[in-house]
Amino acid sequence: LSTKISEFDRVLGGGVVPASIILLGGEPGIGKSTLLLQVSNAVSKTLYISAEESIEQIKVRADRLKINQSEIKLISEGDLESLSSEILKEKPNLLIIDSIQTVYLSSLPSTPGSLVQVRECGIFLQRLAKKSGIPIIIVGHVTKEGSLAGPRILEHLVDAVLYLEGERFHDARVLRGVKNRFGPTNEAGMFSMVG
Repeated sequence: LSTKISEFDRVLGGGVVPASIILLGGEPGIGKSTLLLQVSNAVSKTLYISAEESIEQIKVRADRLKINQSEIKLISEGDLESLSSEILKEKPNLLIIDSIQTVYLSSLPSTPGSLVQVRECGIFLQRLAKKSGIPIIIVGHVTKEGSLAGPRILEHLVDAVLYLEGERFHDARVLRGVKNRFGPTNEAGMFSMVG
């Protein structure tokens, strides 16, 4: 599935593989949500679940990027169990979860972002992708040390791990793959953050 963003597709090895799970990591504010909103715009029938930002906040960004919102269904909710029937009913071409640190399973007593919640949400999403055939991109934050926040098992559950990197106060961004079951890990995508 091409995202029609050549730099993104190249890092993935040509595009998004059906039923795959991609983990996109990066520091807060580096541009992960902005990039994925552009990916959503390029792929028809995308379901974008944001447990971090409200619909209004996402719309402001979409307007700034001149994005056609008719192809994107936005949901601002964090409970994956209650969302699963909606996801299966919608059967989107692409599902985006923004972010793994803010979604949760209501059946677990721990708080969103805890090690248990991140691990169990990752397992839940992996099963959902494999059962439904829907590709899923999950946003993950990185720690000050530069590693993905949450348990290492999350990196083992997914098919690809991408990092969006750059200096926050400069416009250059680099997307690189550190794991990819379907393509190379020696490619880099170059992006420029503009007004």
